[in-house]
Amino acid sequence: MASTTIPVTWQRRRRFPSALIQRILGVAAATCLAIDAYVHFHDAGFYGAVTTSLLSQATLFRAQACLAAAAGLALLIRPSRAWWAATLLIAGSAFGAAMLYRYVNVGTLGPIPNMYEPTWASPGKLASAWAEGAATILAAIGLLVALCEYRWIAPRRSSP
Repeated sequence: MASTTIPVTWQRRRRFPSALIQRILGVAAATCLAIDAYVHFHDAGFYGAVTTSLLSQATLFRAQACLAAAAGLALLIRPSRAWWAATLLIAGSAFGAAMLYRYVNVGTLGPIPNMYEPTWASPGKLASAWAEGAATILAAIGLLVALCEYRWIAPRRSSP
């Protein structure tokens, strides 16, 4: 039976654009995540009074900032399917929370304080929301590119 593997030279040419696209998307997403992390670190002090018995909004802001910074660094070092998926979850959940708490008064949810703030006038809130939304879109595209690359690169067969 004839081997149907793709020549190694084709694999290298096919892989290069995907790796370059992932790097470019990674730098763009990391920039958005850096904006998000900066705003959350900077504004955390303004929300120390919004609290429940377990958590304060300032603590949640600092946790979000740490996660965004870590995801951005991971994408800069080595964009991969796992990091794209993690970034999609981190940025998407932050964007979803910003939109939810801007337009809906959810109230206190267990240990999560009521973070309802029906305005975009808070310092950095609009910039953070735009950065989170852009990072979510970039992470979704990056994950799609990484999954397509993984799928279309022919598996290497060992000789019998």
